[in-house]
Amino acid sequence: MNDIPILYRTVLQVSDMDLAVSFYTKLLGIEGRSVRGARHYFDCGHVILAIVNVAAGGITATPAPDYTYFSVNDLESIFERAKALDCLASEDVHGDPAGEIVTRPWGERCFYIEDPFGNPLCFVDSKTLFTGR
Repeated sequence: MNDIPILYRTVLQVSDMDLAVSFYTKLLGIEGRSVRGARHYFDCGHVILAIVNVAAGGITATPAPDYTYFSVNDLESIFERAKALDCLASEDVHGDPAGEIVTRPWGERCFYIEDPFGNPLCFVDSKTLFTGR
């Protein structure tokens, strides 16, 4: 197949753009860019993380139905920023705390968080990615 689709953007809905931009700038440690006021884009490798303020259009923000996964080289730094933002997940994943750095049964070293709008995120040590191969 010569025309393999390439994922280039994923969208998370928020209800307060100022809060979202502040949160994601601190968490990711990168500056994004405003796009037409109701969107803010963060370049995460080859994929754009788009934060969209749907409340600006009178729509209630709906959290993503499943985790958005990020591969990072320095898991501890992201973990410390997440901890400072008080967003570490409180549930368990396969019997271990989701909000702690743990090597999961499938071999990934990771931790889970929830943004202020209920969007679930996971940060994975880039040296331990499980891709199913």
